[in-house]
Order: sequence, then C-alpha cells, then structure tokens
Amino acid sequence: MSRYLVTGGAGYVGSVVTLHLLAAGHEVTVLDDLSTGFRAAVPEGADFVEGGVHQAADWLDPSYAGVLHFAAFSQVGESVAHPEKYWENNTGGTMALLAAMRAAGVRTLVFSSTAAVYGEPSRTPVTETDPTAPTSPYGASKLAVDHMISGEATAHGLAAVSLRYFNVAGAYRGCGERHQPESHLIPLVLEVALGTRPSVAVYGDDYPTPDGTCVRDYIHVADLAEAHLLALGAASAGEHLICNLGNGLGFSVREVIETVRRITGHPVPVVPASRRPGDPAELVASAALARKRLGWAPRRTDLGEIIADAWEFARRRTG
Repeated sequence: MSRYLVTGGAGYVGSVVTLHLLAAGHEVTVLDDLSTGFRAAVPEGADFVEGGVHQAADWLDPSYAGVLHFAAFSQVGESVAHPEKYWENNTGGTMALLAAMRAAGVRTLVFSSTAAVYGEPSRTPVTETDPTAPTSPYGASKLAVDHMISGEATAHGLAAVSLRYFNVAGAYRGCGERHQPESHLIPLVLEVALGTRPSVAVYGDDYPTPDGTCVRDYIHVADLAEAHLLALGAASAGEHLICNLGNGLGFSVREVIETVRRITGHPVPVVPASRRPGDPAELVASAALARKRLGWAPRRTDLGEIIADAWEFARRRTG
C-alpha cells in the first residue's frame, strides 16, 4: 500500500476521500489549517498536521506516492468581495504545493476542481471540451490552477488528474456538509426541516425547465471519493487528465424540496425570490470521459438516497 498527503482533508470532500484511502489500506497524512475544516472530521487512523497548503514543503518527502489536493476556499460570493483571498490561497497555495512536490520528487497529483470553471455554459450536458468562462474569482482561481498543472505535467513529468465536480451532496460514515456559512441547497433545506432555519428561498420559478426552477446535477460524496482513488491509478506521467464528475441527471430545486419533505416528514416553507444573476437554468455534467478513462460510474444516483444520507448526518449533528 502507499502513503498519501491529503491537503484540506478536514473538509467535506477531503475527509470522505481520506476515509476511502484508509479503507483501501493506504497511509494518509491530512494537512489542514482548519480555517474552514473541522478537526473532528479527520478520520481516525489518519495522521493530522495543522497547517496551510503553503507549508506543504515542511512535510512532503519521497515516501509519499502522491497528493490529493482539496485545500481551497469555495464561496463564490466571498470570492467576488475578496478576490485576493482566493488568488493567494487557491492559486498561490497550489503553486507552492507544486514546488514542494517537485522538490520532494512526488510526481502524482489529484486536484479538486469545479464546474465553476465553465461559468454559464451554453449547452448541457457539459463536456470537458466546452469553453471555460468562469464568472467569479473562485472559478477563475481554479481554472488558473488547471493551467498551472498542465504546464507542470508537460515541463516536469507530473502525473495529474483534475476532477471537475458539479453539485456534491450526501454524507458518508459520519462525514457530511457543515459549511459556515452554508450556501448549498440540500443542507439549507434540511436546516428548515430541522427547525433551525425558518424557510428556504427559491430564486426564480420562471426558468425554461419542467417546473420553472433551476436544474442541477447532484453527485453523492461517496461516489465522488471513489473517483479520486481511481484517478490515482489512472494518472500518467507527463499528462494532465481533466474529467467532469456528475450523475448526468438533473434535479430541480422543487424536486429537492419535495424530496426533503418526503424523507424527513417535515414541512419546508418556501419563500419566492428573484432570479440570481449568473444562475443557468440547467447545469448537468457529461461524465463520459470519467467512465472511459477512470473506469468510474456513479452508483448512488437516486436523489432520495442522497438526501437521506445527508439528513442522517444533519440530525446527528444537532441531536
């Protein structure tokens, strides 16, 4: 088995990926400054180092087989208000990480990228060859990292895979979403069901979709984690592979709310609101390349299962 460094492993996706690495018999060191992550989310069995991604050089050595990189800020609105924070951490931090990997001779990287690099796509499902036109500094910072990784692979033989997530949801073995502040639809609706939030806003009901609300592609976090382990095996020296990850299925805002009502048995009051600028009517991934190159396919595609797992985690946190 191998040894891996997981940057941002105290966060939502990073902690679930760490669980999967440990279950596969690997040794894992989690590097996280806990600015958005939680020490309690680091799985038992992983070594933990409190520090930022800029400090990776202090911990990386040739004993590591690779790095899985999740240490990024991800709030779109915050990135618009404070772009410098996102350039310094997401882009500058990755530059420091790549330098540390080069110096230590660690030549495999799996990068947590995002569908935000596509901005407002003109078609759906979105493929990796569609234009990239991010509409926020968050998306732009992630796209800059993808360009940086491509150069590193070409010039220095890095074996790299970028995984562009769409909407990650659900929970796995005690690890789930707990962003502060929360901005994702499913945990927001679950907060209403729990009684910790009075209502949920629906931003626009006149989109050209079956029920008038936005449609999004929700992928279970455990399916996402499995793709990362497959990506480690698919990484090839000198190549930067970029794959979208999604169900290839779209669920509307209204479908999410109705499913939460059904799963939880609680009413979910809704407040109509105006459309938000930059919200595409439909955003669904084509994951055909991930199926072909990684041998990956999502197994937990039912919206009810995704929400039931998230609901169990939400109740445990507040119970």
